[in-house]
Amino acid sequence: MKADLDGDGIEDIVIPARCTNPMMDQAENNYVVVDPYNAFFGYGNPRVTTQFASDDPARRGVSLLIIHGAGTEAWHSTTPKAKFLIVNLPFREIHVKKLVVKKKDHLAIYVAETGGDAQTSVLVWDGKKYRYQPMGSSME
Repeated sequence: MKADLDGDGIEDIVIPARCTNPMMDQAENNYVVVDPYNAFFGYGNPRVTTQFASDDPARRGVSLLIIHGAGTEAWHSTTPKAKFLIVNLPFREIHVKKLVVKKKDHLAIYVAETGGDAQTSVLVWDGKKYRYQPMGSSME
């Protein structure tokens, strides 16, 4: 999905990805591993939380790669502004939609979560990092 997630006027991209060793691969692939899901619930240090076993074996290693674009080439640039790998987010599908935060419109990543409760949550860039916020019932 393509959208301007950081509000700089340059297109960014969100890509579902599979990464079995996110902490080991971050230096080689020049991205930052973040865990906003577990941070919301109290402890989001990805060095620790990437070691947690997933409830669903099919979800192990599934992440979201977010690339903030730079220059005229946007996210295609050889040196994008930033790259983030969001780990431990239990998603079934994602959508990019507007979200109003403090009377300002932002583009946010809406997430239909996996699991029995079928909850919808949102990931939003706050200017420094991605924050997770549960929203309630499913998008379906």
